[in-house]
Amino acid sequence: MHELSVAAAVLDIAQRHAAGRRVVAIELHVGHLRQVVPDSLTRAFELLTHGTALDGTELRITQVPVRGRCLSCGACSELEQLPLDCPVCGSADVELIAGEELLVQSLELEEESCTA
Repeated sequence: MHELSVAAAVLDIAQRHAAGRRVVAIELHVGHLRQVVPDSLTRAFELLTHGTALDGTELRITQVPVRGRCLSCGACSELEQLPLDCPVCGSADVELIAGEELLVQSLELEEESCTA
């Protein structure tokens, strides 16, 4: 289950960038080709954060479909199945433009309030 290592990396990134502030939510973009199961990733994240400062942090996962640009005909298309051939002309000469990412898009942090 590689979701556990992905969850650990997301946790590490969130902790480093939060700089001690409470993390309310993490927005994560995961490309389809990463073969991450969202429910498994969420569960792994919950297991790793249980009892830590990130316990209760919401993990918002956006799955990014595979998209490609055909280098033969120039069409940009969503590629739904293997092989990743151009659905317009059938060429296999396709450059991937989305679907491989694994990106912490944003952190929602709780700011400390100042009281006098």
